[in-house]
Amino acid sequence: MTAAACSAPGTTQAVAQTATTGSTTGVAPTCGADPVVLSTYIETGFALPKSLTEEFTKQHPNVTFDIREDQFAVITQNAPRVLADDPPDLMRLPQVSDLAKDGLLLNLDSYATAFGWDKWPASQLMQMRVDGEGRRGNGPLYAMGLNYSMTGVFYNKDLAAQIGMTEAPKTLAELDGYLQKAKDAGITPIAQFNGGATGGLAFPLQALMASYGQPSKINAWTFQQPDATIDTPDNLKAAEHLDKWIKAGYFAADVNSLDYSTMMSRFVGGKSLLMFNGDWESGNLDTQMPGKAGFFLLPPVDAGGKVGAMSAPLTYGIAAKAKHPACAAFFLDWIATNDTARTIAVEVGGSHPMGPTDAFMPKVDASSVTAQTLAAGSTIGTDDGSMEFIANATGEIYAKSWTPNLQKLMGGQQTPAGLLSAVQADYEAKIGG
Repeated sequence: MTAAACSAPGTTQAVAQTATTGSTTGVAPTCGADPVVLSTYIETGFALPKSLTEEFTKQHPNVTFDIREDQFAVITQNAPRVLADDPPDLMRLPQVSDLAKDGLLLNLDSYATAFGWDKWPASQLMQMRVDGEGRRGNGPLYAMGLNYSMTGVFYNKDLAAQIGMTEAPKTLAELDGYLQKAKDAGITPIAQFNGGATGGLAFPLQALMASYGQPSKINAWTFQQPDATIDTPDNLKAAEHLDKWIKAGYFAADVNSLDYSTMMSRFVGGKSLLMFNGDWESGNLDTQMPGKAGFFLLPPVDAGGKVGAMSAPLTYGIAAKAKHPACAAFFLDWIATNDTARTIAVEVGGSHPMGPTDAFMPKVDASSVTAQTLAAGSTIGTDDGSMEFIANATGEIYAKSWTPNLQKLMGGQQTPAGLLSAVQADYEAKIGG
């Protein structure tokens, strides 16, 4: 145990730790038969991680979970300190490049070989690979996903019917028309969280970036590729479009004090036409609003154009100094390969599980919002429109740059051009560009 705890991040620790969990040389690690408590640091407000841990304990009674929860923005700020001072076995990761480069995350390549993750579609793991320069897309694997999530636009079907919106809009101009009709009818067009340390306006902004530009350029920026910039003409058009929505009064009046849970309760309660959110809420909405919620990807500027969306693994990593790395890796593999776990990923998480292309997939009610989000995921795959979240470009950029600048934009204290310029300057200061 001492040798495992003191070894450098990577294969050495992984191999050493397997001996303490019942695994043998040449066999994929397991959690063994002795009692194991996996310390887990997760994002508050989401049912999927807890549902998976509860099912795992049912199937493996010797394993229990010590769960700590925080908001995403808090995890973003705390991640380096937590991984260094009180390293959990499993942790929801806001961004992996800085953490991997600083030696705070375990190199998972040995587990990828042992479990066969390296035989899955490469695109599933690309965003969690980090090279020696801290750039994502290549290099060792430092994290795994609970599922492959995606964001878009949820809408209330009853409210949509009141303004004549009987199907998803095909262009941005058509969507703009519906937003104005909703406002004219006394309906809040968009309830979007943007309060505290979490700038939820990044969701519609990035969706607009995909409508106006190429997702590949967003990925180059979030992956810290050489000379990448967020301050482009296409992104300026997107920011100006968001500003147009702000000035038109399409967001709730208290948007800058609105937190995530309040946004959800308002939408579920029928108090807003739209919200920009992720498919992780699909199962929840199918339960709380059966048959009354719909989903669409933000449409392009011109009808028939390609679409894009934030689409990334719900990322979890293992601390470099984790006490039970092999058991944690076994849990991550179980999530992607166990039939019940994959069913939970779809029914609770609302999105496609990780794993092999021929793995089990549960049946989904064709009329459900979950079915719509899964279908949208296929469209994103066809259009090659998958984007990493712009808030994950560096470890600090969400809380310290995107959020305050988006709140200032909402409050009329920032311009679209100033927003992009300020964020790019903070990005370059962080990565040394």
